[in-house]
Amino acid sequence: MNELAATAICGNDITSSCLYVSALSIAYAGQYAWVALLIVAAVLFLFRKIYGEVVGALPLNGGAYNVLLNTTTKSNASVAACLTILSYMATAVISASEAMHYLHDIVPSINIIFSTAILITMFLLLVMSGISESSIVAIVIFVLHITAMLTLIISGIWYVSQNGFQVASLNFDAPLNGGFGTALFLGFSTAMLGISGFESSANFVEEQKQGVFPKTLRNMWIAVSVINPLMALCAVMVLPLAEVAQNQEALLSHLGENTGGSWLATFISVDAVLVLSGALLTSYVGVNGLIKRMALDRILPQLLLKENKKGSSPRILIVFYLLCLSVLFITNGELGPLAGVYTISFLLVMVYFGFGNFLLKSKRARLPRPERATVFSVTLAILAVVVALYGNIIMHPDYLIVFLQYFVPSIIVIILLLNRNEILKLLLVLVNRFFTILKHVAAASRLQISRHIKKLTEQEFVYFTKGDDISILNKVMIYVQENEITKKLKIVTILKEGEDVHEAFFSDLEVLDRAYPDIKIEYVQLHGTFGPEIIERLSKEWDIPINFMFISSPSDRFTHRVSDLGGVRLII
Repeated sequence: MNELAATAICGNDITSSCLYVSALSIAYAGQYAWVALLIVAAVLFLFRKIYGEVVGALPLNGGAYNVLLNTTTKSNASVAACLTILSYMATAVISASEAMHYLHDIVPSINIIFSTAILITMFLLLVMSGISESSIVAIVIFVLHITAMLTLIISGIWYVSQNGFQVASLNFDAPLNGGFGTALFLGFSTAMLGISGFESSANFVEEQKQGVFPKTLRNMWIAVSVINPLMALCAVMVLPLAEVAQNQEALLSHLGENTGGSWLATFISVDAVLVLSGALLTSYVGVNGLIKRMALDRILPQLLLKENKKGSSPRILIVFYLLCLSVLFITNGELGPLAGVYTISFLLVMVYFGFGNFLLKSKRARLPRPERATVFSVTLAILAVVVALYGNIIMHPDYLIVFLQYFVPSIIVIILLLNRNEILKLLLVLVNRFFTILKHVAAASRLQISRHIKKLTEQEFVYFTKGDDISILNKVMIYVQENEITKKLKIVTILKEGEDVHEAFFSDLEVLDRAYPDIKIEYVQLHGTFGPEIIERLSKEWDIPINFMFISSPSDRFTHRVSDLGGVRLII
C-alpha cells in the first residue's frame, strides 16, 4: 500500500474528528479552544516519535498489542488488544451513526438506526472484497474531505475579512467558566479525542510499503495541527459562542451556512456523511489486522484466520460486524454510552503505547530502530494523556461505569481463552468425578476433551539460539511455560561451516530438560546463515508457523530487520 492509500485509510478517522471536536472544545474552553487544540497537536508531535520508534523496531501488525507481546507477557499484551478492539468497535458505531445523523439533515425521511445498520453492512462487504478496493474508496473520501475542510477555512477567512472582527471581539471579551486554567484543562481533555485514529496505521503496517508508516504519522499530524485549531478559530471569529452551543451537533455545516451559503452547508454535510463512513472503514481494516495477529498467536481461535480469494479474513470481519450491530441495537443508537467506551479505551491505548516504548528501550535496547524518542518526551506524552483521561472522567464520571461494563466481560473472555488448557484439564477432572454413573457419556466427554487438550499441547515451538548460556535458556523456558500452551520446544542453533558449540552447552540442556519435565526439549544443530530463507524453509519442513518461532533481540550488526523474518517473536 502506498503513502496516499495508507494515509487515507487512517486519515479519514483522525481528520473526521474536526466535525465534532471543535464544538466540544469550544463548549469547555470557549474562545480559547484553538489553544487547547494546538496543545493537542504538540502532544501528537511527541507521539509521532514514540510510534515511529516502536513500529520502526517492530514493524508488525497489532499496534500496542504487538509491542507488549514482544517486550512482556501475552496477558499484558491481551489487555492492550482488548482496549484497542473496544475502541474500534465504539468508533465504528459512533462514526456510522453520526454519518446517518448528517444524512438525516439532508434527507429527513430516513430511519437513523436502520440506515446505520445498512451502512455497517455495506462497509463489511467492501472490506471483504479486498484492501486494495477499500483503499480506493478511502482515497476518494479523504481527498474530498480535505478539500471540504480547506474550502470552509478559506470561506471563514473571507467572511471575517468582509465583515470585520465584531463577533470575535465580543467572544474574546466573554468570561470563562472557572477561569482560564480550568477552561484550558477541560478543553484540552476534550480535544484529545480529536486524535483518535492516530493508532490505526500501526495496526496494518504490514500492508504498507517500506518507509510509508512514518509518512502516515507525519501526514496525520499535519492535518490535525492545521485543520482542527483553524476550524475552532474560524467558528469563534464568525459565530457568537451561544450560537456555537446551539448548533453543537452540526457546527461545521452551520458555519458553512453563515460563511458561504446553503451550498457550502450541503457540501459539508455530504462530506461529513462520507468521511465518517471512511472512519468506519478504518475500524474494519484496523481490527482485521489486530485480530488476525491475535489468532496467529493462539490467543483467539485460529479458525478466524481463513482467508477468501481477495486476501481478507471474512470470519474476523463478520465477528466484528456482529459485535457492532449488537452494540447498536443494545444502545438503541444512543451515542452517550458508546462515547464512554470510546473515550477511555482510546486514551488507555495511547498510554499503553507510551509504556510499550519504555519497555522497548529497557528490554530490547539492542534492537535496531530508525528513530528514537527521548525518555523525557515519552514521559511528557504519557502524562498529557493521563491528564486528558482524568479530565474526561471528571467531566463524565458515568463514562467510567459504562466502559467497565464493556471492558470487564471482554477481558474475562480473553482470560478464559488464554487459560483454556488449564480449564480443559479441570473440566476433564470434573467429568471423571461426576459422571462415573453415566459411563458412556463420561467416556465420550473425556475422549473429546482429551483430544482438544492434545491438539493444543502438541503444537511445537522453536527458539533460535546462538549458543546462549544457561541463564538465557532458563528465561526462554520460563516464558514458554507461562505464555504458551505446548509440551514441545525445539532449540535450534544455526552455525557456519566448521563451527561447533561448546560441550558445556549440552550439559546446560540436560539441566533444563530435568528442570522442566512438562516440556520436551529437542536440540537441533544446522549449518547455514540465519535469516528469512532458512526460517521459511524450517517453518514449511517442520509445519510450525513462523510466529511460533522465537529469538532474542538482535544486535545492530544483524543484517536483517525483524519484519524481514516473517513474524518471528522477540522474547529475550
